[in-house]
Amino acid sequence: MTLQPFVSGAGLGLRRGLLTALADSAVGQVDFLEIAPENWIGVGGRFARQLRGLSERVPFLCHGLSLNLGGVAPLDIELLKAIKGFLDEHGIRGYSEHLSACADEGQLYDLMPLPFTAHTVQRVATRIRTVQDVLERPLIIENVSAYARLPGELDETSFIRAVLDEADCQLLLDINNVYVNATNFSFDPLAYIQAMPGERIAYLHMAGHYDEAADLKIDTHGAPVCDPVWALLRQAYGLHGVRPTLLERDFNFPPVSELYAEVAQIRALQQGAGR
Repeated sequence: MTLQPFVSGAGLGLRRGLLTALADSAVGQVDFLEIAPENWIGVGGRFARQLRGLSERVPFLCHGLSLNLGGVAPLDIELLKAIKGFLDEHGIRGYSEHLSACADEGQLYDLMPLPFTAHTVQRVATRIRTVQDVLERPLIIENVSAYARLPGELDETSFIRAVLDEADCQLLLDINNVYVNATNFSFDPLAYIQAMPGERIAYLHMAGHYDEAADLKIDTHGAPVCDPVWALLRQAYGLHGVRPTLLERDFNFPPVSELYAEVAQIRALQQGAGR
């Protein structure tokens, strides 16, 4: 498979509510942007023109929402073909998706946990290989936040490593999801990060969450990144080296200057780790 050069530095997730502000100011403030292709395929008019203007000036990644990699329903090949066309049209540098289930007879509009079993590893890896064949690109899979565990003989890190090896794909390591799950399921987040195969980590995600209780955190992408997650990012760079890192914010948008400040904080940690 032939890939365009990947991204570097510190990026920001592009949401429709941020489009106008980013169209006017993103160049020079962020090193790359990321969008969900399902939210943009077939969009025309002013939004399409603004997106095209940005994708011609700033490197882009895509982060999918609805491939249903962990589900049992057949993969949506028509959706995959539409995504491939979108990636080609905008010169997208890389494509990632969630290691979860999100559909059955229809879309569930949530990311459901998978059973951490050897059988699931084989089944999901087969689906990932099919996705890569249709898209003619490597797929990058993301560790997801969860609020329940299904029966299985593997732990989360062993499951993720097995899927990566069996499918021969790459990892999007979401630092906030590690922190959320570490709280919700009482494990050491740093040990989790250390257990990830550094050679397969393509890039990282950062985001905020909601503290429902002392032992329950909800991954919302609706708040600033908290100090413990910043500390984990610094430690991740120490363990695996500096990787491209993106800030996600899905709602409760502050002034774009505040988002740029968080992107700048990522960049400062990258520069500090590189010394």
